[in-house]
Amino acid sequence: MFTITLVTNPAMILEPALVRALRDAMGGGEAIWLDPNCAAEFEVAKLPGNLTRIRASLNAEGVDLIGQPSTNRRKRLLLADMDSTMIRQECIDELAAAAGIGDQVVQITARAMNGELDFEAALTERVALLKGLPEATIAEVLRTRITMMPGGATLVATMRAHGAHAALVSGGFTAFTEAVAARLGFDEHRANTLLIEGGALTGAVAPPILGREAKVAALQDLTTRLGLGDADVLAIGDGANDLGMLQRAGLGVAVHAKPVVQAQAAHAINHGDLTALLYAQGYAKAEFVTP
Repeated sequence: MFTITLVTNPAMILEPALVRALRDAMGGGEAIWLDPNCAAEFEVAKLPGNLTRIRASLNAEGVDLIGQPSTNRRKRLLLADMDSTMIRQECIDELAAAAGIGDQVVQITARAMNGELDFEAALTERVALLKGLPEATIAEVLRTRITMMPGGATLVATMRAHGAHAALVSGGFTAFTEAVAARLGFDEHRANTLLIEGGALTGAVAPPILGREAKVAALQDLTTRLGLGDADVLAIGDGANDLGMLQRAGLGVAVHAKPVVQAQAAHAINHGDLTALLYAQGYAKAEFVTP
């Protein structure tokens, strides 16, 4: 059996008539409302062959659809990207803006996240442009420019309350993942380390650079350490460097992602906030844990 989950942004309404129409068209079972306003699910014997076309049609109406096997939906490991996934910003872009070179770096970031540039080379190039930036700028950017993605803290708290382990795995920098992981309640974090001398950035990061393959390695390492399998993992991200872990995880979801990522990931959330990932696992809103 398979489960179809339908989710909208919490500010919207998921129309019951739409849920009934889809259920009937797919020959599904009784619809279960996980949230009376924005999330419902039903089981089907098999996923329809035109699921991609159905997703596209629903996307135009502001509705996300995830179809997956009904077994083992509640994952035991959350593996999350940080920039533009758990937070709204790209940290390196915000550092560059503070340094007065924002436009130049933003363009490189966008191309790297869409898979047009080699991630490691693009990161090296962007960090080099930050040479001489005062170390104190990091704390200032964290305080004034970085905001959390809606639903993120609830996602982490709810999964952890039900026994899951949460790891923040970023191609960004430990100076940011440490603060974000603490704020959102992650168990651990991994990222690149900015090198600093004399109170200023040197323009380099400590090797090796954590990119696409390192995120896959993190999934392998964590599942081995925790005694889990790939099927037990929920991986989320938005950039091309996330595709490896998204494609390997039992449930890999492109979250408000770049076009190349949406095209290659099995699942996507474009409208819901991060609590949509709880609905996808079968959690009802009444089960959410608010930190």
